[in-house]
Amino acid sequence: MHKIKVNDKFDFEAERQGDALLVNNSFVTPDIKELRPGLYHIVNGTASYNAEVISFDKEAKAAVVKVNNTVYTLSGKDRFDMLLEKMGLSNMAAKSVSEIKAPMPGLVLKVFVEPGADVKKGENLFVLEAMKMENIIKAPADVNIKVIKIKPGDKVEKGQILMSF
Repeated sequence: MHKIKVNDKFDFEAERQGDALLVNNSFVTPDIKELRPGLYHIVNGTASYNAEVISFDKEAKAAVVKVNNTVYTLSGKDRFDMLLEKMGLSNMAAKSVSEIKAPMPGLVLKVFVEPGADVKKGENLFVLEAMKMENIIKAPADVNIKVIKIKPGDKVEKGQILMSF
């Protein structure tokens, strides 16, 4: 599932399901033809659109697209961004992050760090098993581990503070 904001005004939820696309709980099956890199012709029902990708920033999940000579600014969030929001880590650019919370109930399988360790953004902190899936939780920023409140085998509840930085 992806959340897409258009021109900072309109919100959409989109999810691919087979050849179809579910947009705000309605199925659409557009016929999309790439004319050349970045230029597309789209037919959806009886409507026809010419779309050109003016700019695309994969890292920021942002794009500027011109559709039938109207320019739209898009910003997106994927399931990982939404998970970070639930964990209270949505502002990844923040200079100080003080703690990390459990995004869901689960079982701690492994802890990769120790108190006092300096950890770089993106390094593995611990593995949380939830709903029969192993989730590797990574450092949201460059941090120093102050307190670790979990150990392998611990069961945690959603919102429980697991580590302090």
